[in-house]
Order: sequence, then structure tokens, then C-alpha cells
Amino acid sequence: MGWSPRSVVRGVVSPNGVRYNQPMPKPNPRHPNFPIPSGPVLRAKGWRQEALLRLLENVLSVGEDPDKLIVYAALGKAARNWAAHEQIVKALTTMDEDQTLVIQSGKPIGLFRTHARAPLVIMANCNIVGQWAKAEVFYELEKKGLIAWGGLTAGAWQYIGSQGVIQGTYEIFMRIAEKRFGGSLAGRFILTAGMGGMGGAQPLAGRMAGAAILDVDVDPARAARRKEIGYLEHIAPDLDAALAMIEAAVREKRATSVGLVANAADVYPEILRRGIIPDIVTDQTSAHDLVYGYVPAGMSLDEVKRLRVDGQGQLMAASRASIATHVRAMLGFLERGAEVFDNGNLIRTQAKQAGVDNAFDIPIFTEAYLRPLFARAIGPFRWMALSGEPEDISRIDDLVLEMFPDNRIVTNWISLARQHIPFEGLPARIAWLGHGERTALALRVNDLVRAGTLKGPIAFSRDHLDAGAMAHPNIMTENMKDGSDAIADWPLLDAMLLTASMADLVVIHSGGGGYAGYMTSAGVTLVADGTAAADERLSLALTNDTGLGVMRYADAGYEESKDEAEKKGLLWFDLGGK
Repeated sequence: MGWSPRSVVRGVVSPNGVRYNQPMPKPNPRHPNFPIPSGPVLRAKGWRQEALLRLLENVLSVGEDPDKLIVYAALGKAARNWAAHEQIVKALTTMDEDQTLVIQSGKPIGLFRTHARAPLVIMANCNIVGQWAKAEVFYELEKKGLIAWGGLTAGAWQYIGSQGVIQGTYEIFMRIAEKRFGGSLAGRFILTAGMGGMGGAQPLAGRMAGAAILDVDVDPARAARRKEIGYLEHIAPDLDAALAMIEAAVREKRATSVGLVANAADVYPEILRRGIIPDIVTDQTSAHDLVYGYVPAGMSLDEVKRLRVDGQGQLMAASRASIATHVRAMLGFLERGAEVFDNGNLIRTQAKQAGVDNAFDIPIFTEAYLRPLFARAIGPFRWMALSGEPEDISRIDDLVLEMFPDNRIVTNWISLARQHIPFEGLPARIAWLGHGERTALALRVNDLVRAGTLKGPIAFSRDHLDAGAMAHPNIMTENMKDGSDAIADWPLLDAMLLTASMADLVVIHSGGGGYAGYMTSAGVTLVADGTAAADERLSLALTNDTGLGVMRYADAGYEESKDEAEKKGLLWFDLGGK
């Protein structure tokens, strides 16, 4: 039987706010102490509060190191510490709908009486005043327990496992296919590195794009994890075997993914020395973080863990030197004709600081391949089945295909995702939808919830890497037409606009670790619980979020955005960029 607002059964709330007292949890083989939330029973006073609680539980159930509250990217945390986590859980299970929970860098500050249309949760994570926004300051504050980095979607409880980035990675590969290889990557070799919470999407994305992809990671546990969940087909015993497997697949024009446990700073130069030039080269190691992320060549994982405690300066120097070698090899591939790009992990920035003056000859993926989409506010939209039932996602897949039959990107992706992408944690889907499309889909889904067609409410979110939601001069906003790369007003305006538009959760994030001082972003979560109030929230927040994205690029002078604003009837003030 489907879910409806009248059929809810409320569970008993522990007076101590017990961490995972889920009435109908699903077992989680990877992290047995962090079951996957599911079922119709509520522990909170309403589905809006319960939804946010389940999303918090979900990011830990799919996280890299949930015992330390780390979701991905070495330091991206769901809450500052376990005491803070417990208080967040208690607040979500006891708060009324006319209250707002305020969270500062993963620590709940208090509950405030607002009104039933206000956000339930507002957050500000890892925002440091400009002159102080440096990695060493962040590490000191983090050590004192005063701050936590939320990544993009980790601290905002919006991460859905590797699927969260897989479509973006796939779309990059397909844009390269169109640009360089006649629309197909069959018989093409992709070389990359990193199989963590973000990079782990690459092997499957490359195989889905039809290529033979080799992914290098220094951590055998990460490679094993990606193979276990179906994101990686093979793990090669050594470089010779890996290259032989890739060569055979390229010759046969057979899509495959091969993992190699090694250090990319050793492997990339060796492949270049052998004169083997991949068609596409990138990297998604945790190069943004020289202490807790990147592992320098020549060091064991145990040695790096020790230096993280008592030798951070030595480790940062070794990481930078290793990254310099790593990036020089990437530049070598670029000079020999490969399509080489930075996948958003600050590897060029670190290399330039290490003395590689031409590191930025390597383009960033956003400007090189995806900016025409972002200019129309087309970006990574996502939804999660709060029931825990895969059938709810399957029904929404059908709805997406029904609603957008002429959207080639979306129809192609949904078909591929159904075949290849396993769910991690709460069943979820991601698809690149733009202005108006997100709103239309969410409202139709809310209708399905209201009718009881779905087994539970649906939470909608998006990546922070979205048109109006991020300022990052080395990733999202690199080389903007009007030179507005470093202006952070846009994500701040986006968060305020989303709050005014009654979103359920609104967050402002800035960088931590090696990302400190490099970016600011805004995130949003909305709950489709089948109510008329949800219709209003979804309509206003999703429409205004993408509308601001179109205007941000139109203001920067992008003709695609101006065209989108005119076609969609946006009330945009064109002052000639001044």
C-alpha cells in the first residue's frame, strides 16, 4: 500500500535521542552500525523533520568513515562531533514545524520559533573571514573543535554515494566524445586516479561512456570497495597487467574499467615514459588536502597517517612535490595530444604553488565542457526515496521519461542509470535538469505522494556545483566572461532567496582543508510530502533557485542565459553587465 499523510504511524522517541533507533532499518553490510533508514514509521513530529533526520543518517550509511562522521573528501563531515550529532538528532525528533534549527559548522546552536513556512534547518559550515581563510588556519580551528568542513553535500546531508557525481562525470566524458572523437568513446583509453567518495564514480562513468578506463588509487580498500559495489570491473595486479587489459579492450572497442593499486605520481610518469598516450587524462585524488587527502609518492599509508599527527609540515611539502610530478606528467600527455582536464580537486593550484608554472595550461572541466549547460541553469538535480523502497525511484524514472521525451541528456541517462547504477543507502537518482524542469518534476512527484502511488515522501536536492550556487575561481567560475570569477555574492544571494522561498533546509558552505579560501556555495533540500504546503515550497524554491542561476550567467554576458531568460519569461534586469 502506498503512503499518504493520513496513514502515518509515529514511532516512540528515545528521551536521549538515541542515534540509530530506526523502527524499520535496512541492514548495511558495509557499515553495520549505520543502517539505511526506511519504512513508514516516524520518530519526528512530521515528515519534513523526519526527512532531514533520514538524510543525516543516509550520508553516514554511505560515508567513507562514518565512525568519525566523515562522509567523503578526507574531512567532509556530517556533524562536528558525536555530541553535536546527538543533539541534532534530538532536535529533529522533538522540534515543531514552526521552529528552525540553526547549525554552525556541524554544531547545533539552538531552536528558534519562526513559522510553519520557514526552513526547518539553516546551516553555515566552514565560513572563515577572508584574510584568515587558509588551510593552516582551518586545521588549527578544526583541531580545537571550533569548525567542521561540510564538503559540498556532506555537511548538508545531501550526499547519495558515488551516484551523486557519476552523471556529471559521464556528461564530461560524453562532451569530450562529441568534441574530439565523433560522438563515441568506443576504442578510447581514459587514464585517471582516485577512487574515494567522489573519484569512485569515474570507473563506472567511463565504462558507461563506452571507454576503457584505468583508475589508479593508492588505497587497496578503496579499489576493493568500488569493485564490490559494481563501479569497477577489474583490479590489475600491476601496471603491466593493467595496460595489457586496457590495450585489449581498446583494440576490441570494448568498454571496461580497470583499477590499479599504486600511486598516480609514479604511474602517470611511467606511462608517459613508455610513450603510451591515453585519449583522455584527468585525476580525482584528494589533491585539495595535502594533509588528510593526498598520499605522496614513496610513502606508505601508515607513514602518512603518522605524519598527519606529528609531521603536518613535512607531509604538506611531500604532497606538493608529488603533485608537481603528477601534474608534469599530465602536461606531458597534453603536449602529446591527449584531452587533459582538471576535475575540480585543486591539483593545478597545488602544482603551481609547487613550481609548475604552466599548470593552468590544463583546463577546468566546467569551462571546457559544461558551461553551456550551466548557462541555462541545467545542472545536477537529485531526489531520494525516504521510504527506502527502490520502487519509488523506478516510478519516478518512468515519470521523467514521460515528461521529458525530447531531452536527450535526461532520457539517455535514465536508461543507462537503470542498467548500471546500484543504489547506495536510500534509493536515489540524479539527472541534469534546468529551469522549469526541476519544478515541474517535483510538483508531479508531490502529486504521486499525495495519491499514495509512492510508498513514502521524496526529498529533492542538488549538487552545490550549480549555476547560481557556487563561486570557485579555480572550478565553477574560472574565466567567466565578465571577470566575475571570485565574486561570492551569488551563492549568498541564492541561500537568502531559498530561505525566502520556504525551502526545508538551506546551507552556506565554504572550503576547508586545502579548499580553505577557494570557494563558497549554497545548498538546498526540499521535501515532497504530498501536502499543499509542499507544492508551494517546491514551486517557489526550485523555480527561484534555477532562475537566479540563469540570471547569474546572463549578468556575466552569456548569450545562452539571455536567451533562456527571454524564453522562460524571467524578470531579469539587463544593465549591460554594470
